[in-house]
Amino acid sequence: MALDNLISLSFSKSDLDTIDKAIQDIQTVLVGKTINLTPDQRQQYGRIAEQNKLFVNKAKSYMEQYAQHVPGFLDKAEFDRDYIAREQIEQRLQLLASLTEQLSDTKVLLDHDNYHNAISFYRNIRFLSEENVPGTNVVYEDMKQFFITAQQPQTPPPPATNNDTP
Repeated sequence: MALDNLISLSFSKSDLDTIDKAIQDIQTVLVGKTINLTPDQRQQYGRIAEQNKLFVNKAKSYMEQYAQHVPGFLDKAEFDRDYIAREQIEQRLQLLASLTEQLSDTKVLLDHDNYHNAISFYRNIRFLSEENVPGTNVVYEDMKQFFITAQQPQTPPPPATNNDTP
């Protein structure tokens, strides 16, 4: 009886070339435009929550309505560039996140299928090895290393009591 195959797919060389070229094109466009923060910097700068995004949107709206009240030290043109770039990036991040999730979920199913088929193969090899089918013992011995569990340390017996007291 065949195992359930949760997913079946393949990529042609052309498919992979197209995907790889698209990724390379994206990387090329982003050179010099994106930043890699350190973990400490990520923690330092954090992300603004939805409530704060609403605050930024409201401030932008008021800055445009009341340009005379924008402080001179605030570079409104730079603020606008940052705002637009942030929106552009967020839209693409959402698309990429969706693609990443789809690829990840697909890989999960492929991994599941592969693992369960490998287990079936191993069980069959183990059975054949136990039946002394030529050539299967070496395969079984090599594969069984993945199933060796660490044995629990045995508790040493309690020390013997000396009952020879006079």
